[in-house]
Amino acid sequence: QVQLVESGGGLVQAGASLRLSCAASGRALSRYGMGWFRQAPGREREFVARITWSDDTYYTDSVKGRFTISRDNAKNTVYLKMNSLKPEDTAVYYCASDRAPFRSKVVRTSEYEYWGQGTQVTVSS
Repeated sequence: QVQLVESGGGLVQAGASLRLSCAASGRALSRYGMGWFRQAPGREREFVARITWSDDTYYTDSVKGRFTISRDNAKNTVYLKMNSLKPEDTAVYYCASDRAPFRSKVVRTSEYEYWGQGTQVTVSS
């Protein structure tokens, strides 16, 4: 059974940084793309960032230059470093594992098979 567990969320002021972690068990992440998504109250879950099996990265426009996704295959963990946080970044952040291995750019939620429970990020102004 595949499990993803996020951590690292919290309450910060605008301009601060956070690093989210997503630890996986039951699946070796090295062959799979991993994504970070977020969901704010009253809004649909949206794509934030993705790292492919070959370490290519993709970001939604609103976080480009501020967020960095990375992975440590030895620890079976994916990270999201978030700098220069803004109040509009406030949301529950979820990590997810791709439905199939060795794919490139995948941004739709339906293309991800396993999801973590989410971690709250709140940015105050």
